[in-house]
Amino acid sequence: MTVNGWIQILVFIALVVAVARPLGGFMTSVFNGERNVLSPVLGPIERGLYSIAGVDAKAEQHWVTYAVSMLLFSVAGMLLLYVLQRAQGFLPLNPNGMAAVPADLAFNTAASFTTNTNWQNYGGESTMSHLVQMAGLTVQNFVSAATGIALAVALVRGFARAGSRTVGNFWTDLTRATLYVLLPLCVVHALFLVWQGVPQTLAGAVDATTLEGVKQTIALGPVASQEAIKMLGTNGGGFFNANSAHPFENPNAVTNLVQMLSIFAIGAGLTNLFGRMVGDERQGWAILAAMGVLFVAGVAVAYWAEAQGNPAFAAFGIDNAAGNMEGKETRFGIAMSALFAVVTTAASCGAVNAMHDSFLPLGGMVPMVNMMLGEIIVGGVGAGLYGMLLFAIVTLFVAGLMVGRTPEYLGKKLEAKEVKMTMLAVLCLPLMMLGGTAFAVVLDTGTASLANAGPHGFSEALYAYVSAAANNGSAFGGLSGNTLWYNLTLAAAMLVGRFLVIVPMLAIAGSLAAKTRAPASAGTFPTHDGLFVGLLVGVILIVGGLTFFPALALGPIVEHLAMNAGTLF
Repeated sequence: MTVNGWIQILVFIALVVAVARPLGGFMTSVFNGERNVLSPVLGPIERGLYSIAGVDAKAEQHWVTYAVSMLLFSVAGMLLLYVLQRAQGFLPLNPNGMAAVPADLAFNTAASFTTNTNWQNYGGESTMSHLVQMAGLTVQNFVSAATGIALAVALVRGFARAGSRTVGNFWTDLTRATLYVLLPLCVVHALFLVWQGVPQTLAGAVDATTLEGVKQTIALGPVASQEAIKMLGTNGGGFFNANSAHPFENPNAVTNLVQMLSIFAIGAGLTNLFGRMVGDERQGWAILAAMGVLFVAGVAVAYWAEAQGNPAFAAFGIDNAAGNMEGKETRFGIAMSALFAVVTTAASCGAVNAMHDSFLPLGGMVPMVNMMLGEIIVGGVGAGLYGMLLFAIVTLFVAGLMVGRTPEYLGKKLEAKEVKMTMLAVLCLPLMMLGGTAFAVVLDTGTASLANAGPHGFSEALYAYVSAAANNGSAFGGLSGNTLWYNLTLAAAMLVGRFLVIVPMLAIAGSLAAKTRAPASAGTFPTHDGLFVGLLVGVILIVGGLTFFPALALGPIVEHLAMNAGTLF
């Protein structure tokens, strides 16, 4: 590890903290329906969209109606994306002559982009036409991210309101998240990327002749526009198979920093929105602090592990001073590759600028642990906040048991219904992560796709199901996922990981909104100080440790011990 590396990491953290409050304040005004700096331009467009769609922006919904609206919208989007893929051979804007996507792969991809996972069992530049990339994948990048933001705001309203039967209007929240938050930021980001050399064209591939006289086909397309929402919406689905390691997606160190900041910006801003809407910004800073503690710990372990280099190489007289550079881009180096891996898995982004399969065991374990915890370290846009708030409910339930008091959060009593719904949302993730892995590593149809045997092969399968259920989308890379088994089972994991968390969460939002707020008393547990942050982090680690440690012991931990013992290469 180097001082320069740590300075770059600290600069990134400082930038995230700096954007959280202004972005949170802006989003608060947007979702409260208040006038903001973009209202003169976007206000008429917003009202026009409501008029066309027949939506009454002021008519709020019960949590059940909100949930049904979200589910119907998601199903419609998934079906449309599936049809576009199956019919792309007959549709325009297909300069490279892409054929129809096979049914199982089309289903996997439709589920992936609808759930904001963006797991890719295909090479983007060799499988999807420009029309599918723009009208299918990019559109889902926007609306799945906007759905996550809307859902987080609905839960925040549950804490902020008292005696209310409604949690907002899904169609209004979806429209405002897209129109006021995602679109303006993406326009600026896309223009920045074009300036830095990222292609944005409807042209097909071009041929070039290398200095050795070899013909090389270079894919082009509308890359910058998809790259912008891929990062800001924590989607992660790359236009190219190499994702953000590709120079056309991530040309230099400046774009690398901006992309990492984009992944965290909205998620960090939503913590400030939470504080503002419940009337105490300190509550938002406490949530962000808990996220920050877990994030810094993950960065430190990943950076340390990758900076050590592979001890097996020392036996061959290879200098490990540069660290483990296998699978990494030299233009980013160890520090920025490790940081990017932690950022993209702390959020549910899944974009990668290095091959996680080539990380050393403990370095590769950190991204896996980030996802196992439920993508709550900033997390996906919206999903990270409501995931962390679910853990806050568990934490306060545990604290209440310790002191013999009925737990409460922000003046709302946390009773049996809220705790049961929280546990349902929390436990569905390990069910899909560990259950899917268990079947994959004992069935021939699952093991046939693994590039490695032993603990590393187990890690490849475990990472796939963890990534899918956590709606992350990154991959170890050693797994050949485009098979009937993995296309169907990973799609199931994505759908369960998204919607079986969302529906119980909305039930909690509706229950909390209907409750009255009790005034703080001398016995009220403070939820804005270091004690709460420490307790929240502890509960997250204990729950994650008890659930996933046995699986980690079979994969990266035993691989690390064997590597240091010189018995595994």
